[in-house]
Amino acid sequence: MSGSVRYQPDWSDVEKYRPMILGGIGVLFALILLYTGIYTVQAESQGVVLRFGKYIKTVDPGLRFKIPFGVDHVSIVPVRRQLKQEFGFATVEGSTNPTQYSSEQSAERSMVTGDLNSATVEWVVQYRVRDPQLYLFKVRDPGLTLRDLSESVMRTVVGDRTVDEVITVGRQEIEVEALSSLQGLVDRYELGLSIDQVQLKNVNPPLPVQPSFNEVNQAQQEREQMVNVANGEYNKEVPKARGEADQKIQASEGYAVKRINEAQGDIARFNALFTEYSKAPEVTKQRIYIETMQDVLPSLGRKIIIDEEASQILPLLQLSTEAAGGAK
Repeated sequence: MSGSVRYQPDWSDVEKYRPMILGGIGVLFALILLYTGIYTVQAESQGVVLRFGKYIKTVDPGLRFKIPFGVDHVSIVPVRRQLKQEFGFATVEGSTNPTQYSSEQSAERSMVTGDLNSATVEWVVQYRVRDPQLYLFKVRDPGLTLRDLSESVMRTVVGDRTVDEVITVGRQEIEVEALSSLQGLVDRYELGLSIDQVQLKNVNPPLPVQPSFNEVNQAQQEREQMVNVANGEYNKEVPKARGEADQKIQASEGYAVKRINEAQGDIARFNALFTEYSKAPEVTKQRIYIETMQDVLPSLGRKIIIDEEASQILPLLQLSTEAAGGAK
């Protein structure tokens, strides 16, 4: 077209800025390379490296390098962090585990015991990731699978016990058996998890019968308290009575020994006396008589001995109350 001016680029200017452009492209490429090729595994985690979707290796915490541009993909798994799942209740605040709780809480905690009674059971499962490769690739959703296994195990364990055992005395046994059974199933299905603890929380009878059950439970506690008080009194009185009985037995045995020794002494004295009597009966008889009178007369008080022919003893007596009381 006549009168128009066509723009002709000045290639000399492009050549002039070419090194700068190439340098910028190189810097951009290096940044992309660093961004997509360097990653960090946290201290409580391990990294599972995939290359075009195929498992390559598991790396420990630290600064790591992978093939960039989507060739290698790294999944970070918290292997040292203790995770938990709640059943029958939910702690929403601070939860980073999407399978920590379920919306079907009322259905989870409603169970039937072995004696065909109902109970509401709330519990917690604490676990860790033991094998990241199994955890990521063996089961499609290991968290939900663990929830299903835990609920199945708890219903089985509770179904083998009475309602009294579930609510009162059997809680520890239930926790131990549930932990063992759940770990066995986790290993069987190769979830790559390690179950640390199964802990029962609130275990109660259903709301319609809860007041009656509380009354029964209170009566059982009062009975146990009375039994404990009675056992305390028994333990207090029985040893005391046994001590007193032992003391009386020892006193009786001591008295028996004393009486036996006294009797043996009397026998020995009598035998000695009889031996002397046999040697001189008249002399021994006279001596015994005199010794006896010496023992008896001092205890008779003041006495006056008169001739049997005397007819008047009044002048010989002292007319005092003491003398009159002692005169014969």
